[in-house]
Amino acid sequence: MSNENEPKVSIIIPAKNEAESLRRLLPRLRELHPGAELLVVNDGSTDDTAGLADEIPGLRLLNLPYNLGNGGAVKQGARAACGDVFVFMDADGQHQPEDVGRLLRRFFDEDYDMVVGARIKGSQASMGRSVANKLYNRLASWMAGHSIPDLTSGFRVVDGNKFRSFLHLLPNGFSYPTTITMSFFRCGYAVAYEPIKAGPRRGKSHIRPLRDGMRFLVIIFKIGSLYSPLKLFLPISIAAFLSGMGLYAYTYLTQGRFTNMSALLLSTSLLVFLIGLVSEQITSLMFSRRER
Repeated sequence: MSNENEPKVSIIIPAKNEAESLRRLLPRLRELHPGAELLVVNDGSTDDTAGLADEIPGLRLLNLPYNLGNGGAVKQGARAACGDVFVFMDADGQHQPEDVGRLLRRFFDEDYDMVVGARIKGSQASMGRSVANKLYNRLASWMAGHSIPDLTSGFRVVDGNKFRSFLHLLPNGFSYPTTITMSFFRCGYAVAYEPIKAGPRRGKSHIRPLRDGMRFLVIIFKIGSLYSPLKLFLPISIAAFLSGMGLYAYTYLTQGRFTNMSALLLSTSLLVFLIGLVSEQITSLMFSRRER
């Protein structure tokens, strides 16, 4: 018997042309989590995704008028969901319904704000994507100051109110997991990673590695500069300072003079450092207003 005071869970699945996978996924989710809200966000599909509501009892289907992108569909789903806790998962069959319970137990039992399904070694991924993911994970870990074993996983359980507070930062493309992960870490929320085995996706991937890979990098730096500006500005300042001093030492020893380029590099170093300090103060003010 369920307790009325227990948080309600909403399982939110953004979908674009994944009707066949959803026909296998949704009944199993309903069987495992009969009390959860099942919400599929139809992101401008051209297959028969829109007809799933007639086939699967209790399914909420949010039909978007046109394709907004994976992040846009997630945001629409978060706005429409009735639950206190959100479960996000992909519609392509990579995420196993049985893993939802493990993530939820970790979320509730250990009082985390977000639990992410981290894909273990051997999960379905191309060699190029695996190498890129490792690079993103290392870079994001340095920017956030925490270990991030899987930056781009779309399988996660998260506090609904906290998630909604970051909707204005989330992009409409495939990099929303990057943004929400780094935002949670930089705000000091408790994040855990639960190992999962992701299966082979059904259908064709909508991600374009080169284009979306560059977007991932831009978003990492964007979020890093928003929440920890000195992590970006200080290394640049130090590099400019060392270059200026090195050039000055060389020209002094070889020519006995101080060049304009040395002056430019040293001035740039000081300006970048001061910009970083000002940005850090602006960030502190932003946090103080957020906590009121």
